[in-house]
Amino acid sequence: MRQDNRLPRVLHALLHLSGMKDPATSDQLAEMLNTNAAVVRRTMAGLRDQGILTSIKGHGGGWQLARPLDQITLAEIYQALGAPTLFALGCGDEGSQCLMEKAANTATTRALQLASETFINVLSSVTMADLADDFEKRLAELGLSKDSLVHEGPHRH
Repeated sequence: MRQDNRLPRVLHALLHLSGMKDPATSDQLAEMLNTNAAVVRRTMAGLRDQGILTSIKGHGGGWQLARPLDQITLAEIYQALGAPTLFALGCGDEGSQCLMEKAANTATTRALQLASETFINVLSSVTMADLADDFEKRLAELGLSKDSLVHEGPHRH
């Protein structure tokens, strides 16, 4: 099963947006994320629809955060991405009359539900500001400043 890595990639993009004084174009974000601008536009549109981003059309336009980082939870972003499926696991034949299969399906469904609730609860307790703080801490540990960083393509900071 192919992994859905949109959440960490969007978090990465939003951290970059938070440090930019001007709106970022879809092309700029696509270069940062090593993807294409159409994918960026499609993904960011969902975040705009949820009030996380704003988009400005025309020359000098692009994407900007709609709210401060401390007012954006990771759960909101996950939901704006369509709440991607967390696990490849699923139940057997749900219409089965076999009592053993029903017991197995019930246990699996309960475990998946609890895991999903835990995941959402953790995401709800973390804001984009928390990620920005973590980034700042990592910079300081390396003796670097934001000014010393240049984003030159995929994963070069």
